[in-house]
Amino acid sequence: MNFIGQRVWKMQEGRSRRAMEEQTRPQRAPPSSQDKIPQQNSESAMAKPQVVVAPVLMSKLSANAPEFYPSGYSSNYTESYEDGCEDYPTLSEYVQDFLNHLTEQPGSFETEIEQFAETLNGWVTTDDALQELVELIYQQATSIPNFSYMGARLCNYLSHHLTISPQSGNFRQLLLQRCRTEYEAKDQAAKGDEVTRKRFHAFVLFLGELYLNLEIKGTNGQVTRADILQVGLRELLNALFSNPMDDNLICAVKLLKLTGSVLEDTWKEKGKTDMEEIIQRIENVVLDANCSRDVKQMLLKLVELRSSNWGRVHATSTYREATPENDPNYFMNEPTFYTSDGVPFTAADPDYQEKYQELLEREDFFPDYEENGTDLSGAGDPYLDDIDDEMDPEIEEAYEKFCLESERKRKQ
Repeated sequence: MNFIGQRVWKMQEGRSRRAMEEQTRPQRAPPSSQDKIPQQNSESAMAKPQVVVAPVLMSKLSANAPEFYPSGYSSNYTESYEDGCEDYPTLSEYVQDFLNHLTEQPGSFETEIEQFAETLNGWVTTDDALQELVELIYQQATSIPNFSYMGARLCNYLSHHLTISPQSGNFRQLLLQRCRTEYEAKDQAAKGDEVTRKRFHAFVLFLGELYLNLEIKGTNGQVTRADILQVGLRELLNALFSNPMDDNLICAVKLLKLTGSVLEDTWKEKGKTDMEEIIQRIENVVLDANCSRDVKQMLLKLVELRSSNWGRVHATSTYREATPENDPNYFMNEPTFYTSDGVPFTAADPDYQEKYQELLEREDFFPDYEENGTDLSGAGDPYLDDIDDEMDPEIEEAYEKFCLESERKRKQ
């Protein structure tokens, strides 16, 4: 019996025990009604009171109850998947059901992809069937934003495990041909209406995931990425920056965050400066393009990310404790003090110790206070007494200059 069943059983047992006590407890009549009580015979006097036991309600909870599924969730795929593809009349329905299942439960990829590929090898035996499979996966990966990464992983697995290789091309070749159809319309799509641009952006991000996940094995067993996808991503970025609308620029930022580090490493190995040209293009867009302020901030953050090596930390670099000799920013966050003449100094000054000691002797930073804040000197708080609500004229002038400068930068 599970935990909930035990609690229900104990509560019901307590109710039954109290009911039994009520039934067996003798009833005493009030004094005024004693003369109205009929005389009982000896047999009824000797009879034992009957005990009425309340029925015990049994819990309906069971360990054999069916699994719970949230509303809107379909378990048809899980039930049918155990029987393979026998319950599916067409390849399209089987593949689409698996894609929907993978979208809802991406964690099942590792455990179910092998059986899915085996089923496809027994079903996909013609050119038309392979073309249909490619189209189904492409549409799922470009119509559902959260499926682009999983779709790219699925494409990589099938490109290595599907046995069919018709004259029209294997799975990977047909997939790249499908992507090329969308790629060739990039210039028109980047300047099209909102719906066209949205569909184009989904294709761009899916192609970025393909570039990262699609593995090509060479003759010597080495694994490389598809160079054609690298060239395609460069041209897609050109199309996006050539039409600097907000959504195009946001898509470019997402693509570079996704693939920027890999693209730059590859270009550097080949001696190319493509990433430098892209960064220069971004800076020109920030200065000249009529895009929103938020999008410009996104572009500047991307430039900052690239300047920090895309946020990567090299674990091979040895740790060194920061010292004034090896870290030029060692004193960056140090506080600034002032001498009696108003001259500022920090820990970076050669005579810092001497000036700081003079400051300690000149000022009483720690008056006599108890732990609870009570002043033992008998006087008021010297700091609170010296507070003046009015700003010094020099400080007020500097503050006004600061406000004017901030407003000027905001309007730029």
